[in-house]
Amino acid sequence: MDRDKIMRYRYKLCSGVTLIELVISIATALIVVLAAGVLLVSGNRSWINTYNSAHEQIKIDAQTVMLTFGSVGRKANRTNYTIYNKSGQGFYPALPQTSDPEEVIFGDAVEFRYWDVELDADDSHGLLDTTKTATAYALFYIDDNQLKVDYGPYPPGAVPSGGGVRNTSNITTTVLAENATTDPNTAGAFSHTAINGAGRGCVRIKTTLTDPNDQESIDVMTSVMMRNVWPK
Repeated sequence: MDRDKIMRYRYKLCSGVTLIELVISIATALIVVLAAGVLLVSGNRSWINTYNSAHEQIKIDAQTVMLTFGSVGRKANRTNYTIYNKSGQGFYPALPQTSDPEEVIFGDAVEFRYWDVELDADDSHGLLDTTKTATAYALFYIDDNQLKVDYGPYPPGAVPSGGGVRNTSNITTTVLAENATTDPNTAGAFSHTAINGAGRGCVRIKTTLTDPNDQESIDVMTSVMMRNVWPK
């Protein structure tokens, strides 16, 4: 082996990484790790913010209101529901305010009446009796900034015929939402369209829920169409 080949062979054996190259490699790796860390922290923070936003109490309450209002209303009897105005401790049927044949009537509460047993000919409740229009009721109303619903057997209803103090015996009361208020530009949280004083079976609710911690508010608006008609 000649001298040049020996020198090249020794150079290959002695070749390696210099200190500067090592420092540059470590710095580059640190930059990559830091960048990945920033992305992970940012993504985690965004996920937490999105989760907290979706699970705020007022949004949970809003979903509860819409689901409950819709599920009860859809099974209610279209021929036997009442929208009330509240005066003191009494509830009184909301009446047309104009002479127009078609009018939107607002109220502070709505009472749905529905069947809570099976429509069975052999049922002890005798639901095939055309005089029996429902077996239970649900009264939606706002009380002390709480949107509530009373559940009870029917008859009797939530409110005496013609109006009066609501029935509080043998009922179950559920608070659907806290910090609920009515739009000051409307005459009540509940409304329906009546023709010649008779409702058409579509009831609407509109209320505002406010978070007491940051004063964020959302409007809850939904409607339900009643399709059950008994007696025919």
